[in-house]
Amino acid sequence: MSVRTSPALWWRMGIVLSAGLGLTLGTSSLVYFTVQSNVIVLGYFIGAVYWMIERGTVDAPAPRLRGAATLYILITGLVSHILLEHGANPLPGLFDGPDKLQHWSSFFLHYVTPVLVIADWLALKPRNASAWRDIPLWLAFPLGYAAIVLARNALFSNYPLPYPYFFFDPTTKGYGYVWGQIALLTVEFIVLAAAVVGLDRLGTLVAGRLRPAAAQSGTEPAA
Repeated sequence: MSVRTSPALWWRMGIVLSAGLGLTLGTSSLVYFTVQSNVIVLGYFIGAVYWMIERGTVDAPAPRLRGAATLYILITGLVSHILLEHGANPLPGLFDGPDKLQHWSSFFLHYVTPVLVIADWLALKPRNASAWRDIPLWLAFPLGYAAIVLARNALFSNYPLPYPYFFFDPTTKGYGYVWGQIALLTVEFIVLAAAVVGLDRLGTLVAGRLRPAAAQSGTEPAA
């Protein structure tokens, strides 16, 4: 099977399409972590598709960057669904209301793209490419994002859209609440980053156990 007909290539092209649609259908500002994480995913997977075709391989390039993009889009999906939408069903707004394009944009950004990227991480090569030492590097972006938002509003009081997310807003509950939320989110992001690495290792472990059985039966599972 050539790279051009491989499921991996077409799946990653689907990720590019989903992230691209999410970013172009809506009007959300780059100030949102959602938009920034989807831009990272879009850029990475455009590069991955090019690399796969150019090098004739189904392996995605730059495993450390792939892990970072996976973590950031996972954060986007979970924070949106749990903290911002409180677990609400995202489907009704896609077909009702005056601003269907914005709803579709949000659906692609917060649901479709995260699911596609997580599936890519779990099922497609390369496997066992992430390391526990990558976690602090991955966390630099979301923590840096929080620091920039708070510093920006401390320096510029009239900045447009000062608090893109409620947990950054000190005007109602004070900075103690904000720092508490950031500390809680940091712990949760560390757990998510560990899960990203752990799932990569788990997939490799399962594949390693399947290979001896396949060798005994005279068949080898497809990679």
